[in-house]
Amino acid sequence: DAKHLVPNKMRDFFCTINLDQEEVFRTQVVEKSLSPYFGEEFYFEIPRTFQWLSFYIYDKSVLQKDLRIGKVSIKKEDLCNYTGKENWFMLQPVDSNSEVQGKVHLELKLNELITDNGSVCQQLVVHIKECHGLPLINGQNCDPYATVSLVGPSRNDQKKTKVKKKTSNPQFNETFYFEVTRSSSYTKKSQFQVEEEDIEKLEVRVDLWNNGNLVQDVFLGEIKVPVKVLKNDSFQAWYLLQPRENGNKSSKTDDLGSLRLNICYTEDCVLPSEYYASLRNLLLKSADVQPVSASAAYILSEVCRDKYDAVLPLVRLLLHHHKLVPFVAAVAELDLKDTQEANTIFRGNSLATRCVDEMMKIVGKHYLKVTLKPVIDEICESPKPCEIDPIKLREGDNVEINMENLRYYVDKVFREIVRSSISCPTLMCDVFYSLRHLAAKRFPNDPHVQYSAVSSFVFLRFFAVAVVSPHTFHLRPHHPDAQTSRTLTLISKAIQTLGSWGSLTKSKLSSFKETFMCEFFKTFQEEKFTESVKKFLDDVSSTESKEPSGVSEPVHLKEGEMYKRAQGRTRIGKKNFKKRWFCLTTREFTYHKQQDKEPIFTIPIKNILAVEKLDESSFNKKNMFQVLHGEKPLYIQANNCVEASEWIEALCRVTRCNQKRLSFYHPSAFLNGNWLCCKATMENTEGCARCTADVPADTQIEIDGDRETERIYSLFTINRSKLQKLEEACGSIAVYQGPRKEPDDYSNFTIEDSVATFHTLQQIIDTVEKLNESHEKYQKKRSSSAKYGSEENPIVGKVS
Repeated sequence: DAKHLVPNKMRDFFCTINLDQEEVFRTQVVEKSLSPYFGEEFYFEIPRTFQWLSFYIYDKSVLQKDLRIGKVSIKKEDLCNYTGKENWFMLQPVDSNSEVQGKVHLELKLNELITDNGSVCQQLVVHIKECHGLPLINGQNCDPYATVSLVGPSRNDQKKTKVKKKTSNPQFNETFYFEVTRSSSYTKKSQFQVEEEDIEKLEVRVDLWNNGNLVQDVFLGEIKVPVKVLKNDSFQAWYLLQPRENGNKSSKTDDLGSLRLNICYTEDCVLPSEYYASLRNLLLKSADVQPVSASAAYILSEVCRDKYDAVLPLVRLLLHHHKLVPFVAAVAELDLKDTQEANTIFRGNSLATRCVDEMMKIVGKHYLKVTLKPVIDEICESPKPCEIDPIKLREGDNVEINMENLRYYVDKVFREIVRSSISCPTLMCDVFYSLRHLAAKRFPNDPHVQYSAVSSFVFLRFFAVAVVSPHTFHLRPHHPDAQTSRTLTLISKAIQTLGSWGSLTKSKLSSFKETFMCEFFKTFQEEKFTESVKKFLDDVSSTESKEPSGVSEPVHLKEGEMYKRAQGRTRIGKKNFKKRWFCLTTREFTYHKQQDKEPIFTIPIKNILAVEKLDESSFNKKNMFQVLHGEKPLYIQANNCVEASEWIEALCRVTRCNQKRLSFYHPSAFLNGNWLCCKATMENTEGCARCTADVPADTQIEIDGDRETERIYSLFTINRSKLQKLEEACGSIAVYQGPRKEPDDYSNFTIEDSVATFHTLQQIIDTVEKLNESHEKYQKKRSSSAKYGSEENPIVGKVS
């Protein structure tokens, strides 16, 4: 959220998330506010290098261009200082000086020359080669040029390159010459009309500009290099562009307001797979360790301050290697040992419940889409008034009509859920089956506990949460407005209570604190609801295979607006780019003139031969990819780098089993009679570059096992002191063998078998130390290979 935004009157605001200047996400517009609450979460993999993560606040305009109020920019290197906690940031003004980014490649050389009168002077040679990553201007590639100056106390010689059109990565390759003289070289006044001065005071300055044509040129950044560093040698390096030193020096910056952010940024250095073998094996055998509290996976959750930090990579790793179900069963059994009453089963935030929660989020996202998305869309796009709280009713509201509307929505959501068991992923069914039987074993005299064990997850922690927060489960693009959010909250409460009827208790009215919800629920006390829930819970906790009758419906995977290049079926007219609505299902890839219109063009999934990135140089456009099928390649431009990466990933996953997938492709386009990449003149020439590596084998879940193991290694490294404390605690228990003293250093740890736990801890510590050595070797190799001044490690600021 933001507060105290200017101008000091109620306006419509939205916020964008940008990698450097490239917008990757945008919030919904919050109307008529000075302190807008956005409440939106965005999770994404960063597909390219970047310097700044920026957040821009805009004032929405209907007739004119949206006005940028201010921004918060955080350097990539500083993100770790803010991760995992909320921070308020003051908004900074947006101008060309604050938008500087990119780097420039220079070669400098000093040559000695003898003049006609016999005196010696020095000539400076400046070769400006290229730039990378220059900022966007109004969301588009710029038209850059460079000025090269030799600057001293009494001189300012300036020269200029040619303008390069529509590119953020211009290739200049221009050389400029400047005469440089030392005062000791002269016996009379310089013939070069340069005042005598010391070379120590001269510097080369390179300024990058965007050519504005009819408007003022925009500053893109500068670098300064003192001439004295050359010492008669050639000097070649990459430099990060810097803002002007006096660019924003006003006596007092206006208070533009502030923005509250909660950022979680992780950066992993993943080594080759063989380095993780020991740690991976240690984690994967956790379900077989007796007791499970002595396993590496359980110890990981014990030493992490927040269990969620451990659960996410752990669940993904176990899922990837098909080891999750036995581990969840083992930790759930440990959970049940401490559960004294059947009606509190799986209600806490234990390792078992968090593992199941995370598994449902990962495995069940398509299940949620096919079950809830149509009805959630209806509620959000055509909302009916549903408020039934007498205190919150507005003037003119009819509580009886509102109750009917709410009942209609609840019935529809409930009906979709109890009919959805056929779509429930097998892995979820396997986990529910284990939980059901463990609960029945723990409480053999309670016939209802086997149902409440499953309903506490599938209704309370899965469907009810998705209904109240559809944006976090990708069912809606944005956080719903206040009225719709209230409607979803009431529906979610009703679904939780209906779902808990799976325990078959006589009345659940006591679960409502609000009188109005009790009145509403009196209309639901019918046997059919109880029977529907019972049948649904039986179905989703069964290990029997559930084959749908008839042909299964295609699963909707992804949709959105992008630009496609005209296919070029006619020779008349320019092959331009047109905005289209794209849709991907498990059966076909289509594009439409508009959303909800019939498809203009359809490619069956089985016909897709490859999906690859397209070089920017092909059409001078960023974020392009190509879909190769039976006809000409379909060239598509996504709106940003994150979106392009997600589309390529989704298309690759769904086409992984295609029989005729290509091994080679052309990374550039076929234009003007030849392929730009290899210059071949035949359009049907085999590709000149190998297709990207094999895609993951699971179309529903893409998991990088090595990356998850690296995350777990990082967690063990961060919590090394706790591992040692736990090791000392095991030693003390083994030696002492007496009653535990209260309190002590290890009373918060679960230690059932001190000898087994101690043995696992030693294995973890040894494995982590070996990985530490491997990382140190890699870092040394990396630092020695990435020389300061190279493209990977450009020079920042002046060279000294």
